[in-house]
Amino acid sequence: MPDVDGFDEFYLGSRQRLLGFVFVLTGNLAEAQDAVQEAYIRAWQRWATVRGYDDPEAWVRVVASRIAVSRWRSLRSRARAYLRHGAQESIPAPGTETVEVVAALRQLPEEQRVAIALYYLVGMPVAEVARETEAPVGTVKARLSRGRAALAELLAVVDLEEPADA
Repeated sequence: MPDVDGFDEFYLGSRQRLLGFVFVLTGNLAEAQDAVQEAYIRAWQRWATVRGYDDPEAWVRVVASRIAVSRWRSLRSRARAYLRHGAQESIPAPGTETVEVVAALRQLPEEQRVAIALYYLVGMPVAEVARETEAPVGTVKARLSRGRAALAELLAVVDLEEPADA
């Protein structure tokens, strides 16, 4: 078990200096806070060893600066990849049809909603839906049928197709 009192004293006595150092290094307070926090976590995990060093603060300072530099390199690599490959294609916002279907699904009882989601969205056969929901196959078929009918009424649409493996 690490020496809690000794670590607390060390932390309280060095945290501001260390944060200031890493902030100057990164120019970003949030990044500095993250790197310093990670460095103190590593120091705590190895406190039995670190406390024996001539200058434990120097050890934490080196670890924090390496963490900060590592994050900076990762960001730089991502930026280069972005320049090389371009921006990711944006995902279009859901259409009005999607919003209407989701709103209609929310009005169904949970059992029907789950059966419809597993069957139509996940693509499970009726038998797997029955296993997943711990319901008999006939019950799942009834939930699907009632759910489709309710959705058709809510959306004012012609009845959806029957399950292929019904």
